[in-house]
Amino acid sequence: MITILAISGSLRAGSYNTSLLRTAAAHAPAEVEVEIYENLEDLAPYNEDREDDPPASVTELMTKIRAADALLLSTPEFNTTLPGQMKHLVDWGSRPYGPDAALYGKPVAVIGASQTDYGAMWAQDTLRKALGIAGARVADVELSVARAQDKFDANGTLTDEDTLEQLEHVLRGLAEHHRATVALS
Repeated sequence: MITILAISGSLRAGSYNTSLLRTAAAHAPAEVEVEIYENLEDLAPYNEDREDDPPASVTELMTKIRAADALLLSTPEFNTTLPGQMKHLVDWGSRPYGPDAALYGKPVAVIGASQTDYGAMWAQDTLRKALGIAGARVADVELSVARAQDKFDANGTLTDEDTLEQLEHVLRGLAEHHRATVALS
């Protein structure tokens, strides 16, 4: 069984990004279990002075990241970049820099949804770059859900079949990326 920790960079209750991750959990391949992390709002901002004694919110999330086989990050786009809480995740996850960091060597896929015509693609690009610098193994799969309001119903259920197929492809790709990473180890 491959365990994927899914984290939404959106904190709002009706988030399309969180709905996308819930859909991923419901449609994961048989050999994949998707666990959704719901406490990103509690994550303290990165502070180098706190590295030796991080806040409990940091310890909790880094423990979950280390325990997962892979990560699925879904980011909205704020002012053409990623939201602050997602940046805090990368900053804490990259420390201490190198093999002891929670993100180091971790297989990760980045997806995103937005109400714009661009599907959070700039935020996703920024997040992929930051993850790569942090030492994560970023999968070569992507999903940009543009005009998300047209692809989800009022209850947050994904209704667009093409998007669902693409999401399932991302999950299969991330599972394969995990297997390839394990083979390299």
